[in-house]
Amino acid sequence: MGFDRLIERIESTKNPTVVGLDPKLDYVPQYIVDKCIEKYGETLKAAAKAIYIFNKGIIDEVCELVPAVKLQAAYYEMYGFPGVKVLYKTIQYAKEKGLFVITDGKRNDIGATMEAYAAAHLGKVKVGNTEIEPFGADSLTVNGYLGTDGIVPLLDICKADDKGIFVLAKTSNKSSGELQDKLIGETPVYAEMGDMCEKWGEDTIGKYGYSAVGAVVGATYPSQLTELRERLPHTFFLVPGYGAQGGGAQGLVGAFDENGRGAIVNSSRAIMCAYKAEGCDAQDYAKAARREVIRMRDDINSAIANTKEESN
Repeated sequence: MGFDRLIERIESTKNPTVVGLDPKLDYVPQYIVDKCIEKYGETLKAAAKAIYIFNKGIIDEVCELVPAVKLQAAYYEMYGFPGVKVLYKTIQYAKEKGLFVITDGKRNDIGATMEAYAAAHLGKVKVGNTEIEPFGADSLTVNGYLGTDGIVPLLDICKADDKGIFVLAKTSNKSSGELQDKLIGETPVYAEMGDMCEKWGEDTIGKYGYSAVGAVVGATYPSQLTELRERLPHTFFLVPGYGAQGGGAQGLVGAFDENGRGAIVNSSRAIMCAYKAEGCDAQDYAKAARREVIRMRDDINSAIANTKEESN
């Protein structure tokens, strides 16, 4: 229940980070792209095949180091049907490797439409007498700004199938404050949304004290991150914005509780493009991703440990 499976993966790997597999074709080493174009032509299929090869290479190198991967659906949808197929195949491959999978879809609707989104990404559909998981992720990012009507269909699946959701609360982008920092009385919108996450998840709290309703809270806003950790004791955080968006390790330690739990930190571009940043041979892209994963893990764990020492 809740995010127990994810928390246990974090503790077994000693790594509170998630690898974002949000691949543009520009991120894929040219030798892989060329090989796929040679076989399939300059087609969406060639692009999707190249991305899948790229994803598998990174997963193979990091699966024993990280608890989870996050797949931003848009980066697959942009390559049409072949790209969506690769989204499915990457989810399945990551799960075969023992990884917890977050689909970053930010889905948002009500009623039967939200039920369809929930079934597609977290649940099952029935074909004749057979139930099938269309995508099979372990959790999904959602936009909660349509209110409870857009969350209830997801909660039913979370309870039945041990899945989770991350609701947008205080996002990492520069303009997030245009709405999220507005006050309702004396309370910012992002805090109201956090309070709703606590309420939505109150019947799904797992053995580590966290519910199946998490929140997206950006590393780029450290004070709000710390504020929300204190305010939302049962809400597990997905923390974007580390690295490429400017969030640093010291600024995100406020996301974690006194046991070092309560959050998982995402990095996408810095890991996928580590071979470019290093200037190493493109054939070494997956090893470079591994090196960046280790650097990020150690950076964040060190910051958490130092904060604990200072507080004792």
